[in-house]
Amino acid sequence: MVQTADKTAVAQTDSSAEDSDGSRLRYYARQPILNLKGDAYAYELLFRSGPEYTCRSDADKATWTILDTSVADGLEKLAGGLPAFINCTLETLTSRVVEVLPPSLTVLEILETVEPTPELIAACQRLKSLGFRIALDDFIWHPKYENLVRLADYIKVDFTLSAAPERIKLIKKLRKTNIKFLAEKVETPEQFKQARKEGFTLFQGYYFCRPILVQRNEIPANKLARLELLRDLKQEGFDIRKISRLVERDAAIAFRLLRLVNSPLYAVRQKISSIENAVMVMGEKAFRRVVMLAIATALNEGGSAEVLRIALARARFCELAASLVDFDPSEQYLLGLFSLLPAMLQVSMEQAIASLALRDEIRSALLGAKIPERSLLCWIEASESGNWSTCETIENFHQLAEPQLAQIALESAAWADENLKFTA
Repeated sequence: MVQTADKTAVAQTDSSAEDSDGSRLRYYARQPILNLKGDAYAYELLFRSGPEYTCRSDADKATWTILDTSVADGLEKLAGGLPAFINCTLETLTSRVVEVLPPSLTVLEILETVEPTPELIAACQRLKSLGFRIALDDFIWHPKYENLVRLADYIKVDFTLSAAPERIKLIKKLRKTNIKFLAEKVETPEQFKQARKEGFTLFQGYYFCRPILVQRNEIPANKLARLELLRDLKQEGFDIRKISRLVERDAAIAFRLLRLVNSPLYAVRQKISSIENAVMVMGEKAFRRVVMLAIATALNEGGSAEVLRIALARARFCELAASLVDFDPSEQYLLGLFSLLPAMLQVSMEQAIASLALRDEIRSALLGAKIPERSLLCWIEASESGNWSTCETIENFHQLAEPQLAQIALESAAWADENLKFTA
């Protein structure tokens, strides 16, 4: 179960109004589980708070929250149509309440603290017969788990708390089963390579956002030009004709732009065949946004789609929330988008922004300085990993209302999901 603040994930928030029992608005974080290609295979959903069931533990309340939210909003929406890994306690499994979830989209993740009692085994057998999948969290082999392992579809192994020999032994022992092995807390490319070598096929952690840094790496000229173009697009009063000509010189950007403009996402009634035509039909504001999206996609070319998804959601959140703290929306958009440049370009942040004419405060914020300009980015980063205490600190400092930020985060994640459908 990954809930630490340094894990990357796409942030989501439940935007429902305050419950009738007076409980606070519910938040949830969506952490990606990646396949061998680095694409999102599933999401683990982590919850902040929920209905006050005083006879239940915090873990039980978290599961009850997802049950309530999935009924209201739909699990497909919460996990973007991918399988959802949901932490379950003994009580939530044996009480049959999880059966309100759609079996085809649900992976019931049995916490490491749950004992494999006959009652639990019987509950899992029933749930399997209904079509649910079972995952064993933070798994370490012990004979008492044998009956539970026979029912498991996934086994999650904490890479930081296990040694290679015992992981290899475990996979070898169960190699004739259909179990998929998921490596948790994989935080570097080296660990990712090691996990693949050992036989893991699913991964959860920070590895895809921490590229191997070779100080002699240089950003290719075309990507430097795209970064400059992206910066220019966020300035006031830019020359549309000049921008159009720059876009036309980059075939990859022009292709993505025209694909986006002609997609159902923008609902343009006439077919657009030129950059100039796109400006005339869409207007300056829409044109800026579509070009920026096309550039961001091209910058991440060959990288994980999940990195781009996170960057876009961060950018949109920072832009929309900027007015709440009197920040410049355009500048905040770039801050959110550029926060994952190292993962996109495979260079250090220092190298990525070296040639960009950014304000000193924004440059410092990208380099990790704890300054006011970085507050919104810090909030969404913390929200992504369920680090709610950091979110609350920022809310209190700026006197922000958490329901409003929650709604903006939800809209931003949905915006990123929708835009990515047309960027491939």
